[in-house]
Amino acid sequence: MTADPTHHVTKYSRVSRALHWIVALLVFLTWPLGLMIGFVKDEVKLDFYLVHESLGFLVLWVMLLRVGARLFAPAPPIQGSAMERMAAHTVHGLFYVFLIIMPVSGFLATNAHGFPLEWFGLVPIWSPLAKSPQIAPTLSAIHEWSAWIVLALFTLHMLAVIFHHLIRRDTTLYRIL
Repeated sequence: MTADPTHHVTKYSRVSRALHWIVALLVFLTWPLGLMIGFVKDEVKLDFYLVHESLGFLVLWVMLLRVGARLFAPAPPIQGSAMERMAAHTVHGLFYVFLIIMPVSGFLATNAHGFPLEWFGLVPIWSPLAKSPQIAPTLSAIHEWSAWIVLALFTLHMLAVIFHHLIRRDTTLYRIL
C-alpha cells in the first residue's frame, strides 16, 4: 500500500476552491454563449443575450467574492523557480483583472446600447449608464478583447496544469481540488 502523495498538500481555502470552480463553470457556460450570439437566428438572439448577460453578471459578483476571499485567506505559496512563481502570479493576477473587466464592460456596453439588464428576466438591475451610442462601441470592444484575453489566459493556465500534473508529476493541481 502506497501513501497518498496529496496528503500533505497545502490547499487553497475551501471557500477559494469552491469559488474557483464556480467561476470556471460560469465562464465555460458564458463564453460560448457570447460567441454563439452572432450565429443564432434573430428570433432567439435576445434570449441568448439575456442568458449570456445574466451569467456574466453572476461571474462579476462571484469574482468579487473571490477577491474578498483572497484577502481573508491568501493563496498557499507557489512552488518552483522564481520565473515559474512570477509567471503563475502574473497569470492569476491577470485572470482576476480580466474576469472583472470582462463582465463590467459587457454590462456597461449593454446599458450603453440601450438595453438595461433584467437578470435572468426576473430582476431589473440598476443601469449606471443611459443609452450612449457614442461609447457603446468602445465598451463592446473592451468586452470582446477581454474575452479573448481570458481565453488566452485559460490556455496558459491549462498548459501549466498539464505541465505540472503530467510532466512534472507534482501536487500543484491538488491545491485547488
